[in-house]
Amino acid sequence: MPDTPRAAVYGFPSYDVTDVPGDAVQVSPMVIGAADLGALPEGSLEEIVILAPAGAAERRYVLAQALRALKVEGRLTALALKDRGGLRLNKELTGFGCKVGESSKRHHRICVALKPANVQGLDAAIAEGSPRRLDGDGLWTQPGVFSWDRLDQGTALLLKSLPPLAGAGADLGCGVGVLAHAVLASPKVTALTLVDLDRRAVEAAKRNVDDPRVQVRQADVRHGDLQLKELDFVVSNPPFHEGGGEDKSLGQAFIRTAAGLLRKGGSLWVVANRHLPYEAVLGEHFKTVRPIADAGGFKVYEARK
Repeated sequence: MPDTPRAAVYGFPSYDVTDVPGDAVQVSPMVIGAADLGALPEGSLEEIVILAPAGAAERRYVLAQALRALKVEGRLTALALKDRGGLRLNKELTGFGCKVGESSKRHHRICVALKPANVQGLDAAIAEGSPRRLDGDGLWTQPGVFSWDRLDQGTALLLKSLPPLAGAGADLGCGVGVLAHAVLASPKVTALTLVDLDRRAVEAAKRNVDDPRVQVRQADVRHGDLQLKELDFVVSNPPFHEGGGEDKSLGQAFIRTAAGLLRKGGSLWVVANRHLPYEAVLGEHFKTVRPIADAGGFKVYEARK
């Protein structure tokens, strides 16, 4: 990253750190190697383009951090689908003291504003979207991370279904590390690698899982070389949404990756939304597939290689 970047892009994971428009830097937490928007010097940017998140706290945090990083009269362009925060962008930017120009295209609202000399409310919005501990002393988390403020039903069902595990394993799509605590409760677990694409989840998991048996890394399970092999087990609650839409290929890719990491006889414990078609890919890559639980719209499988 340049010492003093002039422009930045956020929320466009199709742009990797080496392929961004013009002289912009990538600051999306979903891109490996991207800069941290919150770490950019105040008043350093001349322009930023944001594909705004759907969640209100996360979106306001990103807009506020962008305005903080911009020079006065620096240009902010923010867009979002109308039903995923786009209808609120104008009001939120106006609330920060911006004068906003707005247009619509392809079901998106597009707002353009120049940073005013006097912005307001940035500190409160940044505080609302910053890392925090649940209930004051619980797990570290941050708005924008998957199921950041609650235990999702799929993970809860997998937690109830997991037996004591043993040996070396991995948690693919680890989030803030909820599953890791259950896995590490077994003294027979010798090593556990936590993997997630979201840098915010990785940073939270590092704070939440303090155990010498654990390594945490940011990687794309679908494409990255995880440098793991001959594992005894893998646990996973894989994602099935990307860019606001359902994508069944995500979970299928996680299953294929898990199969490649396991030794012969190793096991995958995976939870999925009941309607997702994972049985075929499980049967293709594993010797035996056993349904373990089915409740609340989710299903758990144990698959042995």
